[in-house]
Amino acid sequence: MTGPKNGGGEPLAADGVGDLADAITESFGSFAGFKAQLTKAAATTQGSGWGVLAYEPLSGRLVVEQVYDHQGNVGQGPTPILVFDAWEHAFYLQYKNQKVDFIDAMWAVVNWQDVAKRYAAARERGDSLLLAP
Repeated sequence: MTGPKNGGGEPLAADGVGDLADAITESFGSFAGFKAQLTKAAATTQGSGWGVLAYEPLSGRLVVEQVYDHQGNVGQGPTPILVFDAWEHAFYLQYKNQKVDFIDAMWAVVNWQDVAKRYAAARERGDSLLLAP
């Protein structure tokens, strides 16, 4: 993997995350397409919220969601596997009002092996968080 301490870059089959890499390409057309969607979802969240990569069990695909206002927002069933915190408390002290710079920095530390494990577990379960026992 590329990036500091084996973080960042993009998921590559050679790093043991081939299923995740294939799913990203299938669901978004390319890693670049996925990265643009998740970055936009996180960057355009107003107030408190997150940009989320999630596994959607009905379609068997990955989706990007924008989740906001944690008290009143419930997902529609996809299982989150990668979350970018877009709350002001996550970035303001270091990045001030430069949220996109913070999100760019987050891409450099993503642990794709961990995301791949979460993806595999979500696929294995075959249901959503809302339907879990």
